[in-house]
Amino acid sequence: MRNTNATKELVPMQITTFFMFEGKAEEAMNFYISIFDKSEITSISRYGANEAGAEGSVKHAIFTLNGQEFMCIDSFVNHGFTFTPSISLYVTCDTEEEIDRAFEKLSRDGSILMPLAPYPFSKKFGWVADRFGVTWQLSLIS
Repeated sequence: MRNTNATKELVPMQITTFFMFEGKAEEAMNFYISIFDKSEITSISRYGANEAGAEGSVKHAIFTLNGQEFMCIDSFVNHGFTFTPSISLYVTCDTEEEIDRAFEKLSRDGSILMPLAPYPFSKKFGWVADRFGVTWQLSLIS
C-alpha cells in the first residue's frame, strides 16, 4: 500500500509492464490486441509538431491484453539496447486453438526460441520472439 499525499488515503501498489519502442508502438499495440481476446487500446497521446518525438508517434499509450494493462511509448532517443529474452511475457492458454493461434501469429516474422511441443513442465509450450523483439512464453494449461 502507498500513501497518496493529496488525499492521505492508502491505495494498492500497481505494477505495469512498460514497453519502449522506437517508432513501432502503435503497430505493436494493434498487433497484440488482434491476437488476444478482451484487448484494446484504452488511451493514446501523440507527439505534436515541434515536440521532442516524431509528429504523430506515441508519446504515451495504455492498452490491455485479456484485461491486463500495459503501457508503451515511442522513444525519440535512439538507444543501444532493445528487448531481450531474459524477460518475457508468460501466457497461459486455455485451449489448443488459443495456443496454436497465438504461437503462429507471434512467431510470424519473429523467431522461435522453443518450438511449440509437449515438454515435461507443460502439455504444450512454445517460446517466441515477435517481430518487435518482445518474447512470449505460451503454455497450455488444460
